[in-house]
Amino acid sequence: MSIVERVSTYLDKTSVHYRLVEHAPSKNSLSSAIRSNVPASQVAKAVMLEDHAGNKLMAILPASHKISLTALNEQLNRKFHLIKESAVYDLFDDCSLGAVPPLVQASDIDKVYDDNLLLQEQLYLEGGDHTSLIQLTQNEFSRLMHNTKHLHFSHRVFH
Repeated sequence: MSIVERVSTYLDKTSVHYRLVEHAPSKNSLSSAIRSNVPASQVAKAVMLEDHAGNKLMAILPASHKISLTALNEQLNRKFHLIKESAVYDLFDDCSLGAVPPLVQASDIDKVYDDNLLLQEQLYLEGGDHTSLIQLTQNEFSRLMHNTKHLHFSHRVFH
């Protein structure tokens, strides 16, 4: 069980208390939730976006939810679209496909997170591999997301 070094270094540097939860190999955040036997609403996934000028944004939302680009764009007064998959791999070349950690502080990318994540006492984050999740309390997640804008920009698709 391991997470990418960039993420573990960042978490250790910030003195965030976390626990690693091992699970059978998965392909994405939703399957990580299923394989870890945790509610998908507690697993935070990262969706990478960019605007017409190439400015990148990581949108962080529950694995049980789907992003509403319309809602996000209206609230930010911007026009973001999904980034090409190959560009995601370039940005996160130390991570497995589909296991991008929703911790841009470790990557120096702008971020926004969905208000639905504030409803959870425990949160789980992808750590960059397909066999472990990072478990945090809401307080620790809030510490990691300090000075990060949060908005309502998703809707539930899985229960």
